[in-house]
Amino acid sequence: MTQDEMKQKVAEAALAYVKPGTIVGVGTGSTANMFIDALASMKGDIIGAVASSEATAARLAGHGITVLDLNEALTQVASLSVYIDGADEFDAGKNLTKGGGGALTREKIVAAASDAFICIVDESKRVDCLGAFPLPIEVIPMARELVAGIARKLGGNPVLRDGFITDNGNLIIDVHGLKITDARALEDELNSVPGVVTNGIFSHQGADVVLMGTPAGVETIR
Repeated sequence: MTQDEMKQKVAEAALAYVKPGTIVGVGTGSTANMFIDALASMKGDIIGAVASSEATAARLAGHGITVLDLNEALTQVASLSVYIDGADEFDAGKNLTKGGGGALTREKIVAAASDAFICIVDESKRVDCLGAFPLPIEVIPMARELVAGIARKLGGNPVLRDGFITDNGNLIIDVHGLKITDARALEDELNSVPGVVTNGIFSHQGADVVLMGTPAGVETIR
């Protein structure tokens, strides 16, 4: 089974977590795109979806799925029923690193507004220790060098994502070479730096369930 076939299987498996009559949070990236395509088969069963990026909103709308602004959605419901998204890495504690697509801030916001986070990945994303994938940090442009300097003190190699601007109008610094042994502590430490919008560690907003595609099928990790 190819990597794309494994992604397709977990994207379809995630439909089981979509409750009729609710608003669904949807992530960004290749696996999330496969979920959006699958969700089109249920678009008449849900109120609509909240997108974590402009690209996701466009794909949802292209399928005729009602796209709601999060503020608008939370005037209709107390919370989103579920948030479904991929990840760049996950560990045994279901801590994640995300942001390869640059949508980490909105992804973290939508995840925080949801009752459950279902992470859909293929088995290549499972790691013993987070950090092999460069850690994205969204920064206000003025703080670029401040944040880069702090990343170096933490033992990382910060690289500005060239030519990339987030949907929020900010920059992304990708930090290479970190070994993230305490995800929660590092998430908090980086987020305390002035000028950091957020970083790509999802520990506070970690996955409730990981659906992992393998050659043998979909494995559910709770």
